[in-house]
Amino acid sequence: MTNEILDGIAGAVQARYGVEVTRFRDEVTLVVPPEKIVAVCRALKDEHRFDMLAGQTAVDYWPRQEERFHIVYMLYSLPKNIRLTLRVPVPGASPSVPSIESVYPNANWHEREIWDMFGVRFEGHSDMRRILMPADWAGHPLRKDYPLGYEEVRFSFNQKDLDARKPSPKD
Repeated sequence: MTNEILDGIAGAVQARYGVEVTRFRDEVTLVVPPEKIVAVCRALKDEHRFDMLAGQTAVDYWPRQEERFHIVYMLYSLPKNIRLTLRVPVPGASPSVPSIESVYPNANWHEREIWDMFGVRFEGHSDMRRILMPADWAGHPLRKDYPLGYEEVRFSFNQKDLDARKPSPKD
């Protein structure tokens, strides 16, 4: 029954907005162009009763530059008890997506976190500033090309190598 409902909703959205529909096991995902995300979310909320943005995150497919990021929206319909995933591919150069804050107000925090961690800007967002990192932090830590800059962990197999690299007290 749930699969039939999701297939009907996905078919209606695909016919109206020309989005790509993918299926994996019992999960339906709509791949939406960035310029259509607000309209698709509004239609899903108003017409198909997906009244809750359960989560929003991003995926970095670096080193691929065209469609480097995917913004993932997880929607939930309380009355129908079904979930639907939306994916918005975004290029790596100047990544930007329209904000869905006007449709789902809780997107405010999700979009700020994605901006802070991945550097994807949400156009039309009411308060686009860092939420997790300090305001003066350089870069976006969840990007795959972000420099790690950590101290290597000592294990028995690399102990001698680490000791050899350690500066002597004479230096």
